[in-house]
Amino acid sequence: MDIFNKKIILASKSPRRSQLLRDAGFQIEIKTKEVEEVYPEDMPADAVAPYLAEVKAMACRDFLTSDEEILLASDCVVILDGKIYGKPTDMEDAKRILMELSGRVHTVMTGVCLLSRNKKRIFSAVSQVHFERLSEEEIHYYLEKFQPFDKAGSYAIQEWIGLCKISKIEGTYSNIMGLPMDCVYRELMAF
Repeated sequence: MDIFNKKIILASKSPRRSQLLRDAGFQIEIKTKEVEEVYPEDMPADAVAPYLAEVKAMACRDFLTSDEEILLASDCVVILDGKIYGKPTDMEDAKRILMELSGRVHTVMTGVCLLSRNKKRIFSAVSQVHFERLSEEEIHYYLEKFQPFDKAGSYAIQEWIGLCKISKIEGTYSNIMGLPMDCVYRELMAF
């Protein structure tokens, strides 16, 4: 399996993404650029994550210096009723987002772009997350203790909220963490 001998350049500062790739046995190097996460206003919600993944990959393409390297960029969004919930702007925004997700089923979509000097592959994965009802006290506790302000939807599945307030997921856990490793592995093997 030659893919484990190739260097993957991860265009993400996310410690969760790097952990998932390393835990799966990949050699990675983290190289990032600041990229503004903007998309056309009329873009359908399910097209945003793959679009942003490609934008991030193309901004980092100059990091590719040999044919033995593959750049991986991704973006994760939370979608409820066709509306995208990205990273919260502040504590009040995070509280509002969690109140809207409370007691509902939402979609987590991760878009991934694999890029080499001569190939590009864009794909995405979807998971459904069933939130139990959250009280204001629980939301306050979670936001104060875990401060999920760098996470789409204002939460991380591997923290308290995922352990105590998610009753069911449909799809993969790693996708909800920010990188659908089953799809990533399959696509890397075919890349």
